[in-house]
Amino acid sequence: MLIGEVARRSGVSARMLRHYESLGLVRPSGRTGSGYREYSGEDIRRIFHIESLRSLGLSLREIGRALDDPGFTPSALVDDLIRQTRERIAAETELLTRLRRIDAADPTGWADVLQVVTLLQALGSNSAGARQRAALSSVDEVPVPVEALVEAALSETEPNVAGALRWALARSGDGALALLAEGLGSPVAAVRERAVQALAEMPGGEAAAKLRDALTNPDVVVRGYAALALGTRGVTDAVPILIDMIVEGRNDTDAADALSVLASDTVTADQIATELVDRLAHDTTKAPGRGRLTQALADIPGTTASSALAELSHDGDPAVALTAAYLLQLRDTR
Repeated sequence: MLIGEVARRSGVSARMLRHYESLGLVRPSGRTGSGYREYSGEDIRRIFHIESLRSLGLSLREIGRALDDPGFTPSALVDDLIRQTRERIAAETELLTRLRRIDAADPTGWADVLQVVTLLQALGSNSAGARQRAALSSVDEVPVPVEALVEAALSETEPNVAGALRWALARSGDGALALLAEGLGSPVAAVRERAVQALAEMPGGEAAAKLRDALTNPDVVVRGYAALALGTRGVTDAVPILIDMIVEGRNDTDAADALSVLASDTVTADQIATELVDRLAHDTTKAPGRGRLTQALADIPGTTASSALAELSHDGDPAVALTAAYLLQLRDTR
């Protein structure tokens, strides 16, 4: 079969077939009497093998080795191709993400594009100072896309940088809320904690709604941060979690402070005092927890808390009784 017919049947141009021949990939089995290349059935099968391997991303040099090296192992080549493909996909995905974030910044000119690129690179810097400066400058200069800020905040381990990123997110609008809420479901505990800390500093009713949802999160740390944030916002839904924190000794001082903030009116103060007393009645065998609950009553105004302290001053646990008597005395002197 002559080269023209081979090109027509294989879909490989005559020029490419000659290139294959120059590289030694294909050697026509014979020549016609006029000197034209003549390809055998075996030659054509080899051409199809070459094209098949090219479709897998192999170079022509790799194809020659695959076809001619008796010691060649296909599994090793396939594994290498998988690795190269994954690396290429990762690089392309990273580029696509960067381009989308630049587009989200809505730059008006190349100067803006370059500034966004610089800030994005700084957020990924190994230098904590560079990351912090990028976070702080993202508010006043060309805005960094909120997706990039959230990603940086959820991965940041340096406290000062993390604080700067939360500050920037709090000024970025509501676009970060859904992304941070997704972070609450991360399989990584540290990411969940960073997500709820960032949500706690986000202003507005929608952020409060996300924090309310977080009160039922399976992660006790997430529930605690959400309750503390909601307590300072006057959301009474946080009361049961705050009392749990006091009993268990997890940020119990902050939890007691949040309860005192919530107890800003007589009705709410009496409700909180009642819940504290109810928990005291049920935790009769947990002396440290009962002591912390007693101390929490100190900053709850109203007659319900005062009556509870008076009763606790005669408690069977001497530590609780002494604490209650001391706190009651302080209340009487105010």
